[in-house]
Amino acid sequence: MSQSANDRSATDRRYLFLTVFVAGMSTLAVEFTASRLLQAVYGTSNIVWANVIGLVLLSLTIGYFIGGRLADRRPDAFLFYALVSVAGFAAVFFLLLTSVVLRGAAGALAALNVGAVAGSLLLVVLALVVPVTLLGCLSPFAVRLAVRDVAEAGRVSGRIYAVSTLGSLLGTYLPVLVVIPLAGSRRTAVIFGVLLLAVGLVGAWRARRPSPLALLALPLLLVPVVALGLRGGIKAYDGQLYETESAYNYIQVLRQDDCNYLLLNEGQAYHSFYCDDGRVPTVSVWSIMLAAPYFVADARPPQRVAVVGLAAGTIPKQLTRVFGPIAIDGIELDPAVVEVGRQYFALNEPNVRAIIGDGRYALAGLSGPYDLITVDAYKVPYIPWHLTTRDFFAEAAARLSETGALAINVGGAPGDRRLIDGITATLLTVFPTVHAIDVPGTLNTILVATRQPTTPDALAANLAALPPDADPLLRDALRTATANLAPVGAGGVVFTDDHAPVETISDSIVIRYLLETGPGGLGTLGQ
Repeated sequence: MSQSANDRSATDRRYLFLTVFVAGMSTLAVEFTASRLLQAVYGTSNIVWANVIGLVLLSLTIGYFIGGRLADRRPDAFLFYALVSVAGFAAVFFLLLTSVVLRGAAGALAALNVGAVAGSLLLVVLALVVPVTLLGCLSPFAVRLAVRDVAEAGRVSGRIYAVSTLGSLLGTYLPVLVVIPLAGSRRTAVIFGVLLLAVGLVGAWRARRPSPLALLALPLLLVPVVALGLRGGIKAYDGQLYETESAYNYIQVLRQDDCNYLLLNEGQAYHSFYCDDGRVPTVSVWSIMLAAPYFVADARPPQRVAVVGLAAGTIPKQLTRVFGPIAIDGIELDPAVVEVGRQYFALNEPNVRAIIGDGRYALAGLSGPYDLITVDAYKVPYIPWHLTTRDFFAEAAARLSETGALAINVGGAPGDRRLIDGITATLLTVFPTVHAIDVPGTLNTILVATRQPTTPDALAANLAALPPDADPLLRDALRTATANLAPVGAGGVVFTDDHAPVETISDSIVIRYLLETGPGGLGTLGQ
């Protein structure tokens, strides 16, 4: 073989490695982008992740099989790069198709049309099969093209899969940490798909030099697809003021009458609200938490509070309204949510310190002591499991004052209090007393755990002892809490860092509730 032929062969192999790297990166980018699109409608439960990961692995398995068979029958570089190009086209086409389908699913979910939701989910699953299967074809095909001698088969195939895995590593971090937060999930699909398409077309040109028109066919077909897929928002609810995607959430702000509401991901419950001039229209899940410090005899207003799950600041705003400019540390995982709170929910109280980080980790870094710690970290209808364990509650108790209280927002269903009972049983391994308040008009229960033994009688006595000029919101909160005290369950599962089946229990509650009552109450499963 001549020197020029050797040089060309080395160049071709290097380009093959580059293609494999981009394909590996695109595979993970497709997986994470698809999961983000699904999370906007169906939430962030393990079920969603399991469906996406399982589908990706199944499609890759099929792709590996097909790609290996095809490579043995036609070990042609042009065919390989044609597959790369089609895979890039399919990644853009089907992910944008998914986003269009999900707009309909979002509307159906908002209207609680379960049949439409299920059908949309099926279409999304089927849509992902094509691009991921095509991507799976590439690695075994690349190994067949790269191996020139059986004696080097192990070394060459090892390099191929190493390069592909390095690409997948970049495809894990780059979309999640950089591209999706900056460009959104749909544009991320376009960016990685077009990159793969471009690499494939250049490779096809290098292999056979087809006509320019043939090479332009797929890019031209993508133009109307991209124009349609990127048009409008991911969801289009009435009264929508704002939407964005962050590293952690799909965020919406809706306006109804004179109030703004914060929706996250699936949008089946609001996570914060703010009405013009600070008006609070009714006693809510968050205002009930104002009653937590008053289970202690001769209670005094709290002076320091920690809020795990700050969101757009509803709890701190109500605390500040009732108790004045007390010191409040609000912990929120997503900085974009805090920024939305400042822009649309008047989260500007100087006494509120926003701390960005995971609720448990950030609380562990605070010394306290706090008179009240609230936990409101719902991702409907789930509570992050690591905020429900005995270990976490012990960490929280260590940061409470001697008369302090811990208040947690927990969801349930009529006749099914397994999650409430489990968290209650867990709290009782750390705290001497736990009280349960069923919030009227919701399926939510506020659990209040106190550092010292307390009784409901103290709550009633503190209500009666409120001064005449006490804020009406505080009076209503104590009155509502007193009237809606619920028996504290016994015998629930104790959650630990080693074993906390919170999501499994939540899934079974939702399924049982839907089977017994139908979808009509789905939207009340968390707030």
